[in-house]
Amino acid sequence: MTPLRRRPASRERLLALLGRQLRDERVLAAIAAVPRELFVAPELRSRAWQNSPLPIGNGQTISQPLVVARMCEALELSGDERILDVGTGSGYHAAVLARLGRSVVSIERDPELSELARRNLAAARIEDVALVVGDGASGYVQQMPYDAINVAAAAQSGVPKPLLEQLAPGGRLIAPVGATAQRLMLVHASETGPRYRDLGPVRVFSLRPDATAPASA
Repeated sequence: MTPLRRRPASRERLLALLGRQLRDERVLAAIAAVPRELFVAPELRSRAWQNSPLPIGNGQTISQPLVVARMCEALELSGDERILDVGTGSGYHAAVLARLGRSVVSIERDPELSELARRNLAAARIEDVALVVGDGASGYVQQMPYDAINVAAAAQSGVPKPLLEQLAPGGRLIAPVGATAQRLMLVHASETGPRYRDLGPVRVFSLRPDATAPASA
C-alpha cells in the first residue's frame, strides 16, 4: 500500500487558521483545493501557504489567503453564479472563485499577467475561467449581468459605477475601498438601489490611478 503524501506543514497551519475565522465550509474547501504554490514564482513556492501576499512580477502581488477567503465568503456563493473577477493577477483568486460558482470571467489590464494567469490556471487544471485583457474598472459588458463581482484591488474613490451597473438583480459585489484607510465593502443590488455594508478594515494594492486598473489578485 502506497503511503499517503503528507501536505506541507505550512499548508495545514494556514487551513487551521482560516478554519477558525470562516463560517462557510465551501470557501475553506475551495482554498484547500486550489494549489496556491502553482500561482507564485518557483523560488517562492516554499512560502506559498503562508498567510501573506507574495510578489508575482510586474510590481504586483498574490493576495493574502485570509483576504481572499473573507471576500469569497462575503459573496455567499451557492455554486450556480456567473462571477466577474476584477484584477486577475496570478489567477489565484479566480481559481478559488471557480470552485465556488458556475463560471468566472476574470479581467486584467496587464497582458503579461493575464498570460501568466492562463498558464497557472492550466497547470492547476482549473476550468470555467475566461480571461480578458482590459480595464477592470469598466467591467466586461459582453457577459453581463453577473450574480457576483469580486474586485481584488482597492478603488480609492468608491466602487466604479460600471461595475454596479453590471450586477444582476439581487447580485453581490465585494471590493476594498479607500486610499490609505481602506475598508472592505459589500454591495447588494436591491430593487431600491445598491445597499452597502462595511465589513471592516483591509489592506491591498490600489487600482492603478492612471487607468483604474487592478493591481493584485
